[in-house]
Amino acid sequence: MTFSLHAAIIPSQAQILRACAALIDKAEAFCAERTLSPDSLIQARLAEDMLPFAYQVKSMAVHSLGAIEGVRKGVFEPDMTPPPSDFAGLKMRLTETLADLEAIDPAEVDSFLGRDMRFEFGERRMEFVAEEFLLSFSQPTSTFMPPPRTTSCAGRDCRLASATSRECHA
Repeated sequence: MTFSLHAAIIPSQAQILRACAALIDKAEAFCAERTLSPDSLIQARLAEDMLPFAYQVKSMAVHSLGAIEGVRKGVFEPDMTPPPSDFAGLKMRLTETLADLEAIDPAEVDSFLGRDMRFEFGERRMEFVAEEFLLSFSQPTSTFMPPPRTTSCAGRDCRLASATSRECHA
């Protein structure tokens, strides 16, 4: 049986993006029903040191379509632009990302197998093979993430270190 990188990545990314869009609809309805400020949920953090919900939504788009775009270029750099600030903007980001993901030719994604690429964040460089990056390091997640630590990967305390990366240059 032939392995399809497209089949392994795009459907699960689309499922995560659709689920998050449904959560945004529920959050918007919740705020309206209880006359809460949308910011009470859009800027919510599960813990003080965690990034807000809006950033998490943006990250789902960045780590799905943005990861594909990074593999195309050979380099992925996190998107440091501010996230959308309202429910409509968050939903639009997900909707546009989903449409762009679903328009990708499966043969293009399958052609990424074995392609070298790199993750860059400031001075950090991590080398990957495309499928390792897409199937592990850059999977979009629907959990709140803390901001990346700035400590050295050599100290094994770096949130950017990955068991699937070839190496981390701290």
